[in-house]
Amino acid sequence: MENNNLIDAEIAELENLMNGVDFWNDKEKAQDTIKKIKELKDRRDGVGALDKGNAILTLLAGAGGDDSEDFTRMLFEMYDAYCKRKGYSYSVLHDNKNERGGFRNLTIEIDGKNAYGNLKQESGVHRLVRISPFNAQAKRHTSFALVEVLPVIPAVEQTPIAPEDIRIETSKSSGPGGQNVNKRETAVRIVHIPTNIAVHVATEREQERNKQKALEILAAKLYKIQEEERQAEIEGRQISKTMEIEWGNQIRSYVLHPYKMVKDHRTDVETSNIEAVLEKGEIDEFIEAEKKL
Repeated sequence: MENNNLIDAEIAELENLMNGVDFWNDKEKAQDTIKKIKELKDRRDGVGALDKGNAILTLLAGAGGDDSEDFTRMLFEMYDAYCKRKGYSYSVLHDNKNERGGFRNLTIEIDGKNAYGNLKQESGVHRLVRISPFNAQAKRHTSFALVEVLPVIPAVEQTPIAPEDIRIETSKSSGPGGQNVNKRETAVRIVHIPTNIAVHVATEREQERNKQKALEILAAKLYKIQEEERQAEIEGRQISKTMEIEWGNQIRSYVLHPYKMVKDHRTDVETSNIEAVLEKGEIDEFIEAEKKL
């Protein structure tokens, strides 16, 4: 948990500034201070301002070919059903689909109240155990997929990214199998050189709109890294720079064989009604338990 004493000290310092006779001489600065105090109080009380807004959700298949890519499809359908239940809408920002309907990777932007606050704890490695539909011997197979959830940060709150720190590449948008579906180079890939983070957006018809959306995602990724580093510093621990999509790192397991169970390894919440979870998006029990961590 975050050190509330440090937050209280920062709040007290800012509130002391408000008592100054010249506080309102600079109205813009005064309003920024008031806004900062509110954000700090929300953070202290467990209500981050970004939690109330939209979310960017990315699914990435782990090693394992068709099985892992099919698992990514299953997770997408789970989150699709969850969004419908919550009254959220979403748009696809980028997808890389295989010939069997699975996803190598997929990024969507979810629009709805508290979308980020509800889904942020879904970030991590998810594990599936089942009889592989792609194996002629009908052997049991374990697949992994990575879920990443980022906040949508309003443009006015984004930390400016130096132009020399990014490399922008363009290409034609492609469909399943890699065939080009656009004659113009509308797809945009942005690489943040200092961190080597890459973002790809291809769904908009205009290159500039794809570029702006890619910059928005990049800003969210950099924000998440900064927050993780800040939290780690407060707690006096090191953070891992990479997350391997493999055994041992999973936050939740979905078992279809030899029994049926979904279990969250952080909270120990589990259910045998795996169809309700994967097909109807009934993950609220996991989410509410994760919020209490």
